[in-house]
Amino acid sequence: MPVHPAPPAQRPSLGSLEETSGVQGAAMALSPTRACVITTCILTTFLFSTVESYKCTECSPLQCTSGLQATCEATQGCFHYKQEFNESGKVQQSSQEKGCSSNTCTPLAFSATLGNERTFGYDLQCCSSELCNQKDVFVSQKSPDPNGVKCPACYSEESVFCGTTDLPCTGRETKCVEVVATAFDGLAMYGMGCATENACNLKGQQVL
Repeated sequence: MPVHPAPPAQRPSLGSLEETSGVQGAAMALSPTRACVITTCILTTFLFSTVESYKCTECSPLQCTSGLQATCEATQGCFHYKQEFNESGKVQQSSQEKGCSSNTCTPLAFSATLGNERTFGYDLQCCSSELCNQKDVFVSQKSPDPNGVKCPACYSEESVFCGTTDLPCTGRETKCVEVVATAFDGLAMYGMGCATENACNLKGQQVL
C-alpha cells in the first residue's frame, strides 16, 4: 500500500524536531524505515554485482587460424584452448578455440606420448575479465629427461589393437595410458603410451 506524505501543515519544522519530545519520537520512528531503504539498496547492488557480465574474445578453430575474432557476453568466464598432434617431432594437426564458458571453466593442461613417436599436447586456460582471452595459448614443450617409468606403447589408425614396445617415459609423463579416439565414421586412432597424471581426467572429453 503506498504511503502518502502528511499535508504541509502537519509537517514539523526543524525547530520543532529539536524541542518537542512527541515529534522526536516520530523522527526516531522514521529512522528504521530509512535504514531499511539503505540496506535494500546495498543488497540490490551486491546481487547485481554477482552476475556482472563481460566480453570474451570468440573464434572457432578455423576463425582463430585466419585471425577472424568476434566477442561474446559471459558470466561464467572466458576460455582459450589449444591442442597439437605431432609425429616425429613435427606438428601434424593443430587447433585452438576461444569463447565464453557456458559453465564454470576449469583449467587443464596435459601431454601424452604414444607409440611410433606420436605426441599430443593440450592446454585449456580460463579467465574472468574483459577480453582476457585475447592472447594466444602455446602448448608447453615436454621435457626429454627420462623419469624412470616405462609403459607399453603402440599406435594404429586401423584397429583397436597394435603390437606394443616398451617406451621410456620422460618429464611429467608418469602414467601409462590407453587412448581410443573415434570420429563420425568410426575409429580414428588407437594408442598406448605415457601421459601426465591429469590426462586421466579426460575420459569422455572431446579433443582433436
